[in-house]
Amino acid sequence: MSLLWPSPVLVKLRNASETPLHRPITDEEGSWIVSIPSLCYIFTLSLLGMLQDYIGRKYCVLLTCIPKVLMSILFIFVKEVWVLILGRAIIGIADFFLLSIIPVYASEIADKHLRGALCTFLQVFSSIGGVLTMSIGPFVSYTSFSIVFAVLNLITSIPILFLPDSPYFLYSKGKTDEAIKVLTFIHGSEQVAKEEIIIYASSMNNEKVNKIKLIKNPVFLKSLFISVVFAFSTQLVGFTAVSFYLQTILESTKTNVMPEVASVIMSLIQLFASFCSTPATHWFKRRHILIISFSGILVGMVGLGAFFKVRENGNEIIGFMNYLPLISLFLVIFCYSAGIGTLLWILVAELFDGPARALGVGISLMFASLGIFISSKYLVALTTAVGPAITYWCFAVVCALSCIFAFYCIPETKGKTFNEIQMAIAGQKVK
Repeated sequence: MSLLWPSPVLVKLRNASETPLHRPITDEEGSWIVSIPSLCYIFTLSLLGMLQDYIGRKYCVLLTCIPKVLMSILFIFVKEVWVLILGRAIIGIADFFLLSIIPVYASEIADKHLRGALCTFLQVFSSIGGVLTMSIGPFVSYTSFSIVFAVLNLITSIPILFLPDSPYFLYSKGKTDEAIKVLTFIHGSEQVAKEEIIIYASSMNNEKVNKIKLIKNPVFLKSLFISVVFAFSTQLVGFTAVSFYLQTILESTKTNVMPEVASVIMSLIQLFASFCSTPATHWFKRRHILIISFSGILVGMVGLGAFFKVRENGNEIIGFMNYLPLISLFLVIFCYSAGIGTLLWILVAELFDGPARALGVGISLMFASLGIFISSKYLVALTTAVGPAITYWCFAVVCALSCIFAFYCIPETKGKTFNEIQMAIAGQKVK
């Protein structure tokens, strides 16, 4: 809900009769409200990354709940733009930190055969939050939506208190008995739990993580390179652009769909795609899903670019061209949410071995947040400079390059232990 909060709220903040502020916001202020969270996370990465290994995954999640609840309450009473931007910065840091913790936590409590399916629930519940935002936000006042947002932030924070901590983290802190207890609860077998502990011991070699030695480790650097390029590219394929121009595209098709209704439809398509991602990750290989996902977005972006090019040339939009942007939108939204939007959270956690996971995931998501900042802050400037057709075709080129990278550089991780994945990255044969 927080990630999509700007979509319905910016419209109200720009409207003099709906804004709770003393005046409507400018386009520049609006762009900062959208982009400031991802920018701030880049500069807080180091501290937040260390916290995961210091206080544990569970308590890091609890730590993110505090600013989210406080800032959502502040949004109810806000009157100044700078307070809103500050609040978005703080809650955004918590959001991105949360998104970096959950893949680590989920991958460390899951069996290797269920790891992918379990991690897809991050995307599923993010999509449910998007549906709530788009179904409520456009149809109620700013204050009413802010109250709903604050209440849901509080309600969803309470169950975190009852979660077990990551068994891997517990073992790394010398709490072997607690780790076995958690693993036994998860797997339903003490024997399986003890076998998992042996894998932990092999992974750690009973040594503390030395960040300097880790950075000099060629396997870690190769994992980091793959993860960083993948995370950065997922935010530059144009999904943000499609979200931003949804209303303009739909109006150009001469349909009678209201912008508010179009937003709900988009979020429902995303939710449906997220549910499809769970069986997809269970049945198909990661790399195959990535290639199909990037290819689908590429076709969608080429279609959107073609539509805008025809309209720029002054040609009449008739027949199939009326439906081309709708089909293209469906392809982009569905393929992103069912594919790379979900696998981002899985792969960045799977590509690193235990001692390096928190650091590697944190750095990778820093580059993902950098991509979000670039696309959300400078999209309007790019469209103004070269036009929407060229902009969407540029996104198509990024998709093509990302597809090639996925085929040649990203290792298959489905059904493999973390040690086996590291061996594959190192170029060793897995027995």
